[in-house]
Amino acid sequence: MTSPFDQPLNRQDTCSVKLDVRKAVFGREDVIPVWVADMDFAAPEAVTRALSERAAHPAYGYTLFPDSLYQSIQDWFREQHGWEIKRHWILMAPGVVPSLHAACMAYAAPGEGVIVQPPVYPPFFSSVRLSGREIIENPLVCDETGYYRMDLEHLEACAARPDARLLMLCSPHNPVGRIWSVQELEAVLDIARRHDLVVISDEIHCDLTFADMPRHRMLATLAQPGDALITAIAPSKSFNIPGLGLSALVIPDREQRNAMQAVFDSLHLPQCNPFSIAGFEAGYRFGGPWLSDLMAYLQKNRDFVVNTVNARLPGIKTRAPEGTYLVWLDCRDMGLDDAALKRFFVQDAGVGMNPGISFGEQGSGFMRLNIGCPKAVLAEVLQRIESALSGRQP
Repeated sequence: MTSPFDQPLNRQDTCSVKLDVRKAVFGREDVIPVWVADMDFAAPEAVTRALSERAAHPAYGYTLFPDSLYQSIQDWFREQHGWEIKRHWILMAPGVVPSLHAACMAYAAPGEGVIVQPPVYPPFFSSVRLSGREIIENPLVCDETGYYRMDLEHLEACAARPDARLLMLCSPHNPVGRIWSVQELEAVLDIARRHDLVVISDEIHCDLTFADMPRHRMLATLAQPGDALITAIAPSKSFNIPGLGLSALVIPDREQRNAMQAVFDSLHLPQCNPFSIAGFEAGYRFGGPWLSDLMAYLQKNRDFVVNTVNARLPGIKTRAPEGTYLVWLDCRDMGLDDAALKRFFVQDAGVGMNPGISFGEQGSGFMRLNIGCPKAVLAEVLQRIESALSGRQP
């Protein structure tokens, strides 16, 4: 039987970043785009229906966040993650990336340190730099099998620096796909307590975990009263609605919550969009069955890609991610520098991926592949790469 996720979705000329800036990013328009982390699937019907129903009312004025929106967050995380969130802990936000910038401004002064764990999502770096704070790198450690872990001893040393104020945690991790263990998360919290470190945990991929992998644990469910913890959440990745631009921060501590609110107020953020509200709530209220079907499909895509890469693409290897719809390709055995590696995939293979070097110098020699698309697209991507590799054999 074919899956609804097998159906091609024409996104051309919809002002899609993933498709419509290929010429600017890759120098050609005909690469298969498997880079930007949104999926080439239609959003859940319930989300589309909610947007249509809201559009049917022809007044689109200034809008409040309704109580039902907050309740949808509380219900989802209680039912899906066993996390009881109090209503007053929730602060609506204009996206996770703006929240990273705001956290730097709220919890660290100019020139003070923010710890990041590369290779990691590029805005973790840019939010620190653009806000005038200093990056403190605590690189992940990768073994010979491609399995990443935190360097907790080094994290302790980073946190002990007198200028360290904030740790940005990516959980599940983008791009390496780790779901951090309870032991790792408890160690992070313990280090943060000892060194008065604020932690912002980006858990936007928390729902995108595979049935055959460890279950994701929300960091907040391990926290103790008084822990300086901010959790960033959103339905945007879960239900493929990142363009709606709405997220939430869960901040139990009132002082920390007020600090973040002060930054938003200084920028007059967020401006409430009635369509973002409708889509956000519909995803959390009605998107569960769609998400279950999605993850079953993505697991098949993941296994197909991992098996094909490791069996048929010499010089490239990978490990199945525990979460996210992103596969981290180790291309170091190809013997190319990062510029040549990008040229190979773009010019020789006609495939547009995210270069690993954009995730920090620890990503040098890697590429990030988005598997959130029909399997037939991935088959073509892998075939193009295989053909290009055969063409460069001596």
